[in-house]
Amino acid sequence: MKKISELPGLGFDVATKHLRFHIEHFQLNSLFGDDWFSLKAEAFARFFGTPFFLVAQTVVVALWIGLNVVGVFKFDLYPFILLNLAFSLQAAYAAPLILLAQTRQADRDKAQQDADARHREDIAAASEQRELQTAMQTGQLLELMNQNTQLTQLVRDLSQRIETLTVEMHQKVVSGS
Repeated sequence: MKKISELPGLGFDVATKHLRFHIEHFQLNSLFGDDWFSLKAEAFARFFGTPFFLVAQTVVVALWIGLNVVGVFKFDLYPFILLNLAFSLQAAYAAPLILLAQTRQADRDKAQQDADARHREDIAAASEQRELQTAMQTGQLLELMNQNTQLTQLVRDLSQRIETLTVEMHQKVVSGS
């Protein structure tokens, strides 16, 4: 497995530990690869679902049909076989690109969910450990408070004995003189 610092384009360094669970899934970001074609293929597949594409395609088709019906152009008369061929060609390329983009995104989503689940488990384990430490420290504090109470009781008892002895000695010294 590569070190975090060896992986290009991650945008974080070794000090950013909360992303450590994503490292083993790094290869999923490059399912097409990182070359020019791969990046453009995914961008192209994503473009097919945009409102701009849908509006532009509708305008082109309306112009195509309108100009051929009116008679401005006569290169594709009704039943618009050339237009049908263009749509078939577009579908032949669009479908696999869209499926590849969906597969790639699904792999990224699965990896993200896996990394997030392990991160939550790590947080839960750390929280559990903190609870155990808190319970131990609370027990130690209670023990120290009990020892302090016992020491305070012992000091009080000893102080009473010293006072009693002092009174007895005082009485003996006063009565003996």
